[in-house]
Amino acid sequence: MLPRRVRERGELLCIVPQNVGEFWNVYTRPLEKNGLGHSASEAEAEVQHLENLFELRLDTAEIYQEWRRILIEYSIIGVNVHDARLVAAMLAHRLTHILTFNTDDFRRYREIIAVNPSEICF
Repeated sequence: MLPRRVRERGELLCIVPQNVGEFWNVYTRPLEKNGLGHSASEAEAEVQHLENLFELRLDTAEIYQEWRRILIEYSIIGVNVHDARLVAAMLAHRLTHILTFNTDDFRRYREIIAVNPSEICF
């Protein structure tokens, strides 16, 4: 399992409330709307599992300030505001790497490193 292997390498694995919200959205969205079609109770069980695997870093006022700075500095528009908020949370919590299948979405941010899970060698 990837989280265990990464943790064994001494890496800190974190999530923020936005990760939980985005997961819940896709996990419970109907199949016909490009979701996974699970129930709220199934989503809750999965979120509990995620909270056991990852350290939960909570939202702070610093995240908001950092997010506003990023929106302006990088001229963020449209749906990219959500990724910018994840980057803001990372910066506020002094996290440097994001593990994502969508590395291209995060390449613009000089302050962090986007890593695809397939790039991790064990």
